[in-house]
Amino acid sequence: MSYDFSAEAPKLKFSEHYKKMWPYVKPYWFRALLAVLVSIPIGALDSVVALALKPYMDIVLVDKSAQSPAYIPLLIVAFTSVQGFLNYFATYLNTWVGTKIDQNIKRDLFKKLLSLESAFFDQHNSGFVLQRFSTDATTACTGLLENLKVFVSRFFSSISLVAVLIYNSWQLSIIAIVILFGALLPLASVRRKIKDLVKKNVEENSRIFMNYNEVYTGNKTIAAYNLQQKEFSNFESILQKMFKLAIKMVQKVGWMIPAMHVIVSIGIGAVIGYGSFLIVSGDITSGNFVSFITALVLLYTPIKSMGKNYQSLQLSFLAIERVAEILDIEPTIYDTPDAKKLTTISKTISFEHVDFSYVPEKPVLKDINFEVKTGKTIAFVGNSGGGKSTLVSLLPRFYDVCGGAIKFDGEDIRKFTLESLRDNIAVVFQDNFVFAGTIRDNILVGNANASEAEIKKALEMAHLDEFVNGLEKGLDTDVGENGMLLSGGQRQRLAIARAFLKNSKIVVLDEATSALDNKSEAMVQKAIDNLMKDRTVFVIAHRLSTIQNADMIMVVNDGQIVEAGKHDDLLKIEDGSYRALYNAQFKNKK
Repeated sequence: MSYDFSAEAPKLKFSEHYKKMWPYVKPYWFRALLAVLVSIPIGALDSVVALALKPYMDIVLVDKSAQSPAYIPLLIVAFTSVQGFLNYFATYLNTWVGTKIDQNIKRDLFKKLLSLESAFFDQHNSGFVLQRFSTDATTACTGLLENLKVFVSRFFSSISLVAVLIYNSWQLSIIAIVILFGALLPLASVRRKIKDLVKKNVEENSRIFMNYNEVYTGNKTIAAYNLQQKEFSNFESILQKMFKLAIKMVQKVGWMIPAMHVIVSIGIGAVIGYGSFLIVSGDITSGNFVSFITALVLLYTPIKSMGKNYQSLQLSFLAIERVAEILDIEPTIYDTPDAKKLTTISKTISFEHVDFSYVPEKPVLKDINFEVKTGKTIAFVGNSGGGKSTLVSLLPRFYDVCGGAIKFDGEDIRKFTLESLRDNIAVVFQDNFVFAGTIRDNILVGNANASEAEIKKALEMAHLDEFVNGLEKGLDTDVGENGMLLSGGQRQRLAIARAFLKNSKIVVLDEATSALDNKSEAMVQKAIDNLMKDRTVFVIAHRLSTIQNADMIMVVNDGQIVEAGKHDDLLKIEDGSYRALYNAQFKNKK
């Protein structure tokens, strides 16, 4: 399956954004609503100062009355204090709700990530995963709620301030409101202008994350090959692209804020000019005029910065689209409604006309046919890239066949639940992943409920007991991230011990010794020999010495089985592929 996120996602209306987010908001709707409602008086109280200035100006400064209304300054302080408290309360609620929603979305995204098949990870790097499964969720939730709070408070601030304007002078209000709409008009095109730039910026951010991850995991390779300058040049290239994207963003929408400043200043100038005429003509008092100007400044000041907030809001909406896009992914490898539990494999395992390709029209496996009895060992050899690893990856359904079927005792493996199928298959890879934690933690991956006796037995069978017993903390020794404190042979034996605990009926060994030195290989091979007893084993081997006793050896070249038989029989084939491989490996030892 192709997971292509390069195509433009369909534009979602606000109602569709709401539908996507509502299941996450629903459990906390009361707190979210309360945060919005609290934002109303926060905005509405902005008008108190402007409204209070009219009587203060008319009585004290114009009439010079000795009866100064002392309550006005006190009221301003009181209302401002209330506004400050409500602002804190709204921020607290928004943070609480936003964090809860963010965590719930990340839970679902992580669960979705765990459900995706290997094809998804083949097509996307670690930076993409970090960006789309983590960063976007935070942008969608935190940014949306915070900007919603700002918009609600400013909306009701605007309504209350417009009411003050009309109260003081309906004539000046017409000018102010016309200018207001003129200042807001450019915001209508923000989303269209920034969407493509945001998409490209997300892609470059993904590459930034990937570079950090590569430096962390590949630090020794970078040092060994003196790749520091190359890695830095790659990183610098990404930063330059992000710089250009930032400049393009300013070019497309950066002009809006200064344009709004100019429009607002025109409004203020027009109001002052016409207001002076109205004072002289006696239509309004000086108190009306000062109150009006104050309300106008309070109204226009946040409007001038609204472009930036609106842009942030659109970024949150675009992040919601990207989150929804990920959540809408349907894995192609899943349990069918009538899937049943696999309990036993007692007779045969068969590949019947199996075809597979990672990319359409580029087959990797072509018409693979064979049947083996349970309890036997089957080895696959052949040229590099011939399809051996792909073939065994189809058994636990890391990938699904594109044609034909794999059957256990005559039943298609797609009829079994994924969990029960994989419970019956243990895989030891060439480079096994070791989780951060202790040796015990990693061995228990095979069976979380294993007893101490079972763990001890697994260590002995994997020839890991002597190493573990020599450690100060024994099984509770920390192995570091990805087992960096273990040698290659120790990692392999740890994986084998894990497989012992799993005690599966089928074992897949995917070149489990090819990356080891001779001493480590000999130790690991003894552990593998123990693991293979009384099990059906599929072995991919680079070193033919390790599979000469296999019940069946299959030579896989260019996606096809070109030879099959026992070691001695295959050596007898004149100009045979297996014979050529054997002679190439052992010619220097004769």
